[in-house]
Amino acid sequence: MTPDPNIIFPVAGCKTVTYVRPTVNNPNIIVGDFTYFSDTDFEKHVLHHYDFNGDRLIIGKFCQIASGVTFIMNGANHQMNSTSTYPFYIMDGWTQTPPAPDDLPMKGDTVIGNDVWIGQNATILPGVNIGDGAIIGLNSVVGHDVEPYTIVAGNPAKPIRKRFDNEMIELLLQLQWWNKDIHEIQRLIPLLTDSNIEYVKKALKKILNEG
Repeated sequence: MTPDPNIIFPVAGCKTVTYVRPTVNNPNIIVGDFTYFSDTDFEKHVLHHYDFNGDRLIIGKFCQIASGVTFIMNGANHQMNSTSTYPFYIMDGWTQTPPAPDDLPMKGDTVIGNDVWIGQNATILPGVNIGDGAIIGLNSVVGHDVEPYTIVAGNPAKPIRKRFDNEMIELLLQLQWWNKDIHEIQRLIPLLTDSNIEYVKKALKKILNEG
């Protein structure tokens, strides 16, 4: 049986784990194949995502998103360079001219790399970039970029440690296994799941040299 990124429920008999991409209708939410969410209705967890802002949530392939994870988008931001932060312009009866885009603290797109694990009830703030292979601890509030293969946790989330040494991280970023076809990924699974990192490092060097 070949893995199918277009099904919604990838775990036999389980209706609480979903592949995200086939459930998304918003064109400003872009999700790669095989990224899953340990819940249903992913879009309800993307908050303050208003079309007029044009910001995008971009998530790579093979990410693992636990239940309760929330993505806060730029629409949550209020004007902060004025005396009041109250948004009079969106409330009926008030006559404020909408603030210029430059007066709002817009942070741009939120980008999550590939093979990122986001722990339960974590919150990702607007404009954050999370690198490939990162791990976000449960209940974390991520307001700053996270480097590839880095573990962060806390509120605000801070780096705990790198998952591997710099040489191993560079090999994985060169390999980009998530972009390979399904059959090649199947062949790589024994390496991708091997805890003998020194052995894996040697094997990856050989694969990359032969490629």
